[in-house]
Amino acid sequence: DARPFKTHHNALDIDMYLRIETELYLKRLIVGGYEKVYEVGRIFRNEGMDASHNPEFTSIEMYQAYADYMYMMDFIEGLYRHVAEKVCGTLQVPFRGNVIDLSHWERLTMTEAVKKYSGVDFAAIETDEEARLVAKEHGVELEKGKDTKGHILSAFFDAFVEDKLIQPTFIYDYPVEISPLAKRKPSDPTMTERFEYFISGMEMGNAFSELNDPIDQRARMEAQVAAKRAQGANAEVDEDFLNALEYGMPPTGGLGLGVDRLVMLLTDNASI
Repeated sequence: DARPFKTHHNALDIDMYLRIETELYLKRLIVGGYEKVYEVGRIFRNEGMDASHNPEFTSIEMYQAYADYMYMMDFIEGLYRHVAEKVCGTLQVPFRGNVIDLSHWERLTMTEAVKKYSGVDFAAIETDEEARLVAKEHGVELEKGKDTKGHILSAFFDAFVEDKLIQPTFIYDYPVEISPLAKRKPSDPTMTERFEYFISGMEMGNAFSELNDPIDQRARMEAQVAAKRAQGANAEVDEDFLNALEYGMPPTGGLGLGVDRLVMLLTDNASI
């Protein structure tokens, strides 16, 4: 869904784009037999700017074969504790007027978090139409073409939950509509094995059990492309990546975290 910076290469007469992620290239390496890969990479997104968003930022993306999103959850807890101890000498880190306790991390599904902070139980909502009515009742605005139950659950999260997550919190089990690269939950195919984690009302990173089913991946990419083209945007399916998945990617856990936001936290800087 990210928008790229675009330019034109005159000598070759082709459009070129600054990358919006490192993900699909690192996953190709997992397909190729590398069981653990990572990159500290510069990323560019042609989108809004505010205190926590910079169009040019640094991320760490890592992938590990035969791991899943729960493994990555434990990994993040250990990473943040280790780095905070090394840099700050404590797990009680001041940030934006609060003391952030990195020794304790809460874990909630997105459905549980929305119920906790809005009172709406999406587990009891069965249809898209029901969800749309609930959104109207609660004054939650929906983007055009994003009015399924999964999209609306995500909109409720944005409206009622995210800014309340001051202490370290994992939010997991995201709707499939907003998680095109994550593996479905076997117990509930409308949800995916994905989490994001939040500190001081700010998303700090994103992880999933990676989708390695090429048929499911193609269907999701084609749906995304159709939606983009309906909005008048140019979009194409990544056939090279799908071809790699068809050769076979092992079960894999993946993680992306924003280095700039981690530095904000550890240095108590309010602006990126």
